[in-house]
Amino acid sequence: MNEQRFDAAALDDVIHSKLRLGIMAYLSGVESATFGELKERTGATDGNLSVSLRKLEETGYIAIDKRFVGRRPQTRASLTDAGRSAWLAYLDQMRNLLGGA
Repeated sequence: MNEQRFDAAALDDVIHSKLRLGIMAYLSGVESATFGELKERTGATDGNLSVSLRKLEETGYIAIDKRFVGRRPQTRASLTDAGRSAWLAYLDQMRNLLGGA
């Protein structure tokens, strides 16, 4: 077993919040998700979800696509390549914290 020293400072602060962690986890398993879908899956309020999505987008972890479907606006989010890499690195750090579990 490869024993690495765990460094809590190495955890990605952008991902390591309850809501952003939930967003990243959900997006890692789907091609993309609408704002409404993310709101339902995470239980977030509109405001909290908007702020978290903006933070993930500013970091380059997700891409936001805004368009109209019929006459209604629709916001879709998807993981970027950088976001997927950051997500996998975060999971590796958590595994390390848990002792390789």
